[in-house]
Amino acid sequence: MAVKLEARDIRLEYYQPRTDTRLVALDGVNLTVMDGEFVSIVGPSGCGKTTFLSVVDGLIAATNGRVMVNGRVVSRPGPDRAVVFQDASLLPWRTVERNVVYGLECLGIADAEAKARARKFIDMVGLSGFEHHYPHELSGGMQQRVNLARALVMDPEVLLMDEPFAALDAQTREGMQEELLRIWLQAKKTVLFITHQIDEAIYLSDRVVVFSGRPGRVKEIIEVGMERPRRLTVKREARFHAIEDRIWGLIEEDLKSRIAGDRPPDTPRD
Repeated sequence: MAVKLEARDIRLEYYQPRTDTRLVALDGVNLTVMDGEFVSIVGPSGCGKTTFLSVVDGLIAATNGRVMVNGRVVSRPGPDRAVVFQDASLLPWRTVERNVVYGLECLGIADAEAKARARKFIDMVGLSGFEHHYPHELSGGMQQRVNLARALVMDPEVLLMDEPFAALDAQTREGMQEELLRIWLQAKKTVLFITHQIDEAIYLSDRVVVFSGRPGRVKEIIEVGMERPRRLTVKREARFHAIEDRIWGLIEEDLKSRIAGDRPPDTPRD
């Protein structure tokens, strides 16, 4: 299996003019993602997960280090990477089909070809029959399906997903997790997925990357090791809970350390 995405020694600092200080958001992040692999990143709030995804996409330039896709250094956003955000951000005046083809239009793809490609992915995400509906006529889960089809139609090398199901209710979210695995198996894309939900990360992923608290570093990488395809019922199995407990334990260490560090020096720690 070939290396698809590689991040080496990623460090990111922000200058804060009000305090004349520099905030280190990421410090020495190293990560390799193989072709066709599904990798999730979890960690405490504020640990730099989304910031790292922005560096991978080229939206933010790292202070040090480099990101490579297929051996090419990332310096800006490009068609080899597509992002699915938490907010579907669909154009309300465009139908499902016209939202999906928007990126292809920007590349100058002929309308007939763009529509043919769009229909393939609209069908893949389970929205056949809704091509001419507008976003306000769709549920939140359906809007995220459009968002996913819009990213997949660009045929990216890497799909970057930033908490895409966070705004959905619990039942819809679980259904979308199952649908995403079906789509991923069919589309055969490399995925880097950000989430706060540990069970979501385990269920979806080949590996789960645990970030430390700020500054973000790779604290540990957990191999999930469960066969595919997976049903949602796997979440009730003892082996699933064992991985969940292990990851939560790693995150809890950082949370306790941060709380202890925030106490005044004379505060009892016992």
